[in-house]
Amino acid sequence: MKLYPDSAREKLGFDVLYARLEALVRSPLGLKRLAQMRPSGDLAWVRGELGRVSELQDAFNFDDPVPLDALADLTEVINRAAPEGARLEPAELLAVLEMLQTVRRLKGYFSSRKGKYTLLSETAAGLIPVPELENQIASLIDPDGNLRDDASPELRRLRQLMARRLVELRASVMRALREAVGSGYATEEQPTLRSGRMVIPVRAEARRKVRGFVHDTSATGQTVYIEPAESLDLNNEVREIESAERREVERILRLVTGAVKGHLAALRENQHVLAVFDLLQAKAALSNQIGAVVPILAKDGVIALRGARNPVLQLHFRQAAQADTGPREVVPLDLELGIRFHTLVITGPNAGGKSVAMKTVGLFALMLAYGMPIPADPASRFSLFNRLMVDIGDQQSIEEDLSTFSSHVAHLKHMLAHADAQTLILIDEAGTGTDPAEGGGLAQAVLERLTDLHARTIVTTHHGTLKVFAHEHEGVENGSMQFDRKTLGPTYVFQTGVPGSSYAFEIAQRIGLGPDILARARALIGTQKTAVEDLIATFETRNQELERQLAGLEAERRELHRAKERYEERLTRLRESTDAIRRQALAEAEKLVQGANARIEQAIREIRETEADREATLRARAGVEALKGDLTSQQQKLERKQRRRPRGHTSGKPSHRKEGSRLAVGDQVTLDEGEARGEILELADQEAVIIMGSMRLRVPCDRLTRVGGPRRQQVAVRHVVQTPGDLAALRARRSLDVRGLRVDEALSSVIRFLDEALAAGLDRVEIVHGKGTGALRMAIQEYLSTSPDVASFEEAPWDQGGPGVTMVTMR
Repeated sequence: MKLYPDSAREKLGFDVLYARLEALVRSPLGLKRLAQMRPSGDLAWVRGELGRVSELQDAFNFDDPVPLDALADLTEVINRAAPEGARLEPAELLAVLEMLQTVRRLKGYFSSRKGKYTLLSETAAGLIPVPELENQIASLIDPDGNLRDDASPELRRLRQLMARRLVELRASVMRALREAVGSGYATEEQPTLRSGRMVIPVRAEARRKVRGFVHDTSATGQTVYIEPAESLDLNNEVREIESAERREVERILRLVTGAVKGHLAALRENQHVLAVFDLLQAKAALSNQIGAVVPILAKDGVIALRGARNPVLQLHFRQAAQADTGPREVVPLDLELGIRFHTLVITGPNAGGKSVAMKTVGLFALMLAYGMPIPADPASRFSLFNRLMVDIGDQQSIEEDLSTFSSHVAHLKHMLAHADAQTLILIDEAGTGTDPAEGGGLAQAVLERLTDLHARTIVTTHHGTLKVFAHEHEGVENGSMQFDRKTLGPTYVFQTGVPGSSYAFEIAQRIGLGPDILARARALIGTQKTAVEDLIATFETRNQELERQLAGLEAERRELHRAKERYEERLTRLRESTDAIRRQALAEAEKLVQGANARIEQAIREIRETEADREATLRARAGVEALKGDLTSQQQKLERKQRRRPRGHTSGKPSHRKEGSRLAVGDQVTLDEGEARGEILELADQEAVIIMGSMRLRVPCDRLTRVGGPRRQQVAVRHVVQTPGDLAALRARRSLDVRGLRVDEALSSVIRFLDEALAAGLDRVEIVHGKGTGALRMAIQEYLSTSPDVASFEEAPWDQGGPGVTMVTMR
């Protein structure tokens, strides 16, 4: 992307973002990369760079820390290692080691996350780990940048020998010092070093009393430093060991430097890739700070911003908030250009936000060209341009740039010479700097030509002629910043299609300018001009009121839509619940019929064996088959109905419980909006187990409505006449097995079992509950003791189950 003029970045505020990036890069590598950064018009590169930054934003926000620790610039170290026989210092080798460790970790990090960070994985693929060199340096250099004692067997031997000789030397020197002190030749001081040799401090007047060699004299001349004669050999040996150690260290460092030299190409490539990552992480960190995202990017000249926020203002307000000057929020900007019109004329009062809105568009164009996400709604669209040309006096910037009319015309001339459909042009205060009438005419002529060239142009102005031009000319549109006439303060809300009034007289009146002056001013500009300004102001006020009303209606429409969805969801759930109940009832009925059929078959066998009437037998069987067919038909009909019914999309679970009601075991409840009552058997984790008729259901608590408390269990005695075809008699059982059931489930089964036994006229039945902990037995026997249908009960004999079975005698 080509910029005009050279100061375009500063005029749009990009210098603030650049300074922030400088503070966020972690190494001189990143600073060099940042200095080389240029705006691009290549759509493929920009999309790739934005994708990399976006992936790194996600990694910073939602993943493990990205290993970008050691990013030092090793250019000089690499160059110093290149000559034959070169030697790097241990600290320099440690820097190489840390860089290799970062390369290995960074490549491994993204290699294991290829599915999440495709673009960054491709970038990290350019890193070249050198494990053999990394391991070699790590075995020689410790984390403090010193050569390890075990760097070689010889170095270990020399350092161990040095340690022993130093102990011996210090002991020898200390003996000489104690003798000198005892003789009054020395003070109570410790030995010291002079010229690399251990010496003792002796009074100058006693220098000849102590055998040894004088190495130095104090600044006052009162103390001399003597190497004791008995320590001479040990001092010499220590110096020899030091020389041997230096030679061994030199040999080791040259050896490992030679290994570094063998991988200079890989190190240089790693430096390059790490510099790329350093700048990427700075962009990602800044993007996270300002809430930036990647918009829909194209090269079609279309700009459609939604919820855009000027990043310079964001950073300024954040800094102000940290300085305890009060938090402020950037008013989001919604703006379109290049769809219905190519030229946008923004008018309105001073300090209302016209220039900020225009600069936001220009700054976004620059940020995207540099591969930086923008703080806006992700649904925003933005075109990548080949040229960005600005003419901004920027009196509101930190560095004031007071352009003359001549320079203004020079800028316009350059724009007209180079503008095309891939150009974004920003002109602040068009038509100023000269006679208003002439300036307005000149500005209109320039805008007509730019519009014909299909350049995307945004201008700010106070000229009324440009408002009329924007209203009448094809491809040009008015825009303004809303202004509150009651408070005479800006709202910083942009609106398209509405010209803005300057509100000069209103603002002057509020400030306190005399009414006579204002009346004279109105007279001087003419009644027509005043009427037009008043009309614009009135139109703007009414437009704001309409927008508020539309916003209210839209809110009501959304609420009605949500209510409709809730009721449709409730209806769908009611239908599904009803169908589920019907299916369960049909299944249970079919099960009962199957049981009855088995009993009838048994009866038929008995009839045959006793040579009963064949026609009676056929009639009994036909009746059962008819009943089965009817149940099957109903079930198939219900399934067809269920398949035809469209499934409603559920977005929530509306509550059917009465406000303030609390559910408890035993409560009488209804399901959803139904009228059938059920009883709660169990409550756990916002779910309830209810018994409704012969069905046992598990449902969420918010689908239940409490309609009554617990009711006393009543068992009605039904006197029936037993006949051979009676279903109650046929399905009655003499034994019930409730092992493995919960207490509430077992009691429900026992009640139903006793009803069937009573209806069948059985006089004695058994309940198999098992031994276990005895809780199930006790609960069942407690119920039996209160049942009016039970005459007595007792444990079964040992040969029939003992404590695990209860024998019940019916009344």
